[in-house]
Amino acid sequence: MPLRMQKYPMSGVLSSARVFSCEIQIKQMIKSTIAAVAASPFLFAGAAFAGPYVNLEATGSYPDGAYTSGGLEAQIGYEGETPGGIGWYASVGPTVGHTEAADEFGDVEIAGYLGGSYGKFYGEIYGATNEDDVDFSGKAGVRFTF
Repeated sequence: MPLRMQKYPMSGVLSSARVFSCEIQIKQMIKSTIAAVAASPFLFAGAAFAGPYVNLEATGSYPDGAYTSGGLEAQIGYEGETPGGIGWYASVGPTVGHTEAADEFGDVEIAGYLGGSYGKFYGEIYGATNEDDVDFSGKAGVRFTF
């Protein structure tokens, strides 16, 4: 009698073991599929993920170790990168200041950021309303990593 491959070599002998083995394989396939779907946005994102964001920030000033003033900001923004590799972001939202001298919060104003980066270089412009005026500040720098 010639030797031939049987479709189910252990048919009828260990059928429960075969079913258990199939359940394990199906669970592993489901886990692999979930992991692949979860990672897929990052496969197409390139070096940076562009899109909307929310930034909540609390600041404080402590000259000589004693609190004098601070602020709270809630910004919504959008960030992205140009095809040339220039990263950028813009955000806007309410801000409110606090002073220890008066122990009270000030008026709610509007603040915004506009920033960018290229390689190791970065810069940012900040603007906030101040009653009838708009106050601006900026920064620029170089980041070195080791």
